[in-house]
Amino acid sequence: MSNDLLTKNYDYLLPEGFIATTPVYPRDHAKLLVYDRQTDTITHTTFRHLLDFVPKACDVFLNDTRVIKARIFGQKESTHISKSGIAQGGGKVELLFNKPLDAHRYLVMIRGKVQVGSRLLFEDQLEAIVMTLNEDGSRIVTFSHRGQTIRFEALVLVLDKIGHLPLPPYMQREDNKKDETDYQTLFAEHAGAVAAPTASLHFTPALFEALKKRHRVHKVTLHVGAGTFKPVDAEEILDHPMHSEYFHIPPSAAKILDTSTPLLAIGTTVTRTLEYYVRTHKTQGECDLFLNPLNPPKRVNHLLTNFHLPKSTLIMLVSSFIGREKTLKLYNEAIKNKYRFFSYGDAMLIV
Repeated sequence: MSNDLLTKNYDYLLPEGFIATTPVYPRDHAKLLVYDRQTDTITHTTFRHLLDFVPKACDVFLNDTRVIKARIFGQKESTHISKSGIAQGGGKVELLFNKPLDAHRYLVMIRGKVQVGSRLLFEDQLEAIVMTLNEDGSRIVTFSHRGQTIRFEALVLVLDKIGHLPLPPYMQREDNKKDETDYQTLFAEHAGAVAAPTASLHFTPALFEALKKRHRVHKVTLHVGAGTFKPVDAEEILDHPMHSEYFHIPPSAAKILDTSTPLLAIGTTVTRTLEYYVRTHKTQGECDLFLNPLNPPKRVNHLLTNFHLPKSTLIMLVSSFIGREKTLKLYNEAIKNKYRFFSYGDAMLIV
């Protein structure tokens, strides 16, 4: 059996204190590890020097998804009436919105015991009714607001008012006011993600303008779902049930993908979106592509990304570009040079 098939071979030891819980300020002062595949060389620099290393002749693709305040706290509707005839308050619940399934049904995670028919009450008269309990622990609910069934566009506005940004669990802290800008890209436009496309978080307005002057920049949308943090539990990576996420590619961007123009993908979400298009020619729908050394990229030439969790589908995606052993070597090089890891951490450019 190929070593690349075994999940345990994508593990590495991250010493304590290496997980970034806040970003570096200014954002482009983050460290940047540049790996050149042709010369097999590593350069340590900072993100503000990014354009010195991006090949001149390439188009750049970004993800313009916007993170929504997907975490809400509430309580179950009381069903218990005490002897004195007074309704007792239901238990507390925490709901993490994941994605719409159709016009009225939504996939969510719920912390707190619920059953089919449970009615959950939140601030601003938002209610959820549990319709289905899925085997993977997720739940399907419908939402109503002030007594009216609510569609996604309106739900986002309510969540913006009462919700919290769903910071990744490994940050081990609650979100705060600063995260509202820190955990959102400069070009966030279409609401729907529950995690930020983190490679894009390093851009400052000045650096982004410089990028647009030098390269043709295209935007695609992939609403990053909670599944991005789902650990690979299967012994063999191909047995992992890959999550699917909604994506949309505008016609102008698809046109470039149909040429042989070299491409730089800013982040793993962009990479998966572009590679899904190359394989299916679909410009919107649900992307469930799993890139790994046994399924390498066909179209994306260069990748900018952060440093990812051990044994995650994201470190497997990086390995699809440069191989598993080289990826682990670069990660150990980053640890040696005290890089910061994960969502608010430092970056790596593979050219």
